[in-house]
Amino acid sequence: MNLIQNESLVRIGWNKVWQEKAEGYPALVPGRIVVEHKRLYRIETASGLLLGEVSGKFRHTAGEREDYPAVGDWVMLTPFQGEEKAIIHAILPRVSKFSRKMAGETSGEQIVAVNIDVVFLVMALNQDFNLRRLERYLLSTWESGATPVVVLSKSDLCEEEEIKDKVQQGETAALGVPIIACSTINGNGVSRLLEHINEGTTVAVMGSSGVGKSSIINSLMQEDRMATHEIREGDDRGKHTTTHRELLSLPTGGVMIDTPGMRELQLWESEGGLEHGFQDIERLARECQFRDCKHENEPGCAVAAAIEEGSLDADRLASYRKLQKELAYMERKSNKREQLIEKKKWKKISQSQKNMRK
Repeated sequence: MNLIQNESLVRIGWNKVWQEKAEGYPALVPGRIVVEHKRLYRIETASGLLLGEVSGKFRHTAGEREDYPAVGDWVMLTPFQGEEKAIIHAILPRVSKFSRKMAGETSGEQIVAVNIDVVFLVMALNQDFNLRRLERYLLSTWESGATPVVVLSKSDLCEEEEIKDKVQQGETAALGVPIIACSTINGNGVSRLLEHINEGTTVAVMGSSGVGKSSIINSLMQEDRMATHEIREGDDRGKHTTTHRELLSLPTGGVMIDTPGMRELQLWESEGGLEHGFQDIERLARECQFRDCKHENEPGCAVAAAIEEGSLDADRLASYRKLQKELAYMERKSNKREQLIEKKKWKKISQSQKNMRK
């Protein structure tokens, strides 16, 4: 079977790049993770949906959570003849990965979505609008390797002038990023979202709880596929409804990954994303008199001059500094974590060797 020509796989993102990666596993069949259920996976293949789990060898060699399949992954598997089941043997190298730090004190990585081309960063125009949170999402998106699109939902709840004002505010935080104000109630702006989704494109929809992510997906799916709840009285917020990640095929082509709402987005790795997301500050910093300028009280500081003349918001500089410190802290913790993982790996290898000698 020519997998490149298989419509069911092409529809969910299969192409020549994935075909080349799969050629290293000639005896196995490719499939894409659609849903994850505690180490059990729904997998879309050329012959239909299968329920799969990783092999014993896979489980033995996997170290951390990120070593296991996630929604959006392309995996190589062995299907069971006559059954709708399969064993997963390998994950094809990912082209993008959106991660965040796990909630709490742990420094572990939580994968949100993989192999995504575009991320719809959804903020409601009413109660949810927050530029500092948007900056965090943008940094993580740039670092993931995907392209961000800012979606300002619930435009039906705002006056035209308020929408224009918040779009302009968003443009200061999302330099050069498309910003689309829309409403699933009256349909305004929804068609513009389709301009960023082609056949084979994978889009992840992210944002806080209750901002209307599921309603947006339902509009693009042209059916009530995702459960939604009415807006609460008093704060104009929807109730959180998505509890898991799922890959969905759009009737117009392309696929979407719905993700649960995030109360917070703690950065995982974003050094490159920081430079990309704050190009305005990075550009000004290169014009400072001193290379190691802290942008505080130094003479000849171009950043301080921009704030004084009003071309740069002081809150944006404060956010930049805060994110710099957070990333530096995460890097220190990550280095310690990597040392522990390496120690754990060699302990496992040593134990296996001892068992073999017995």
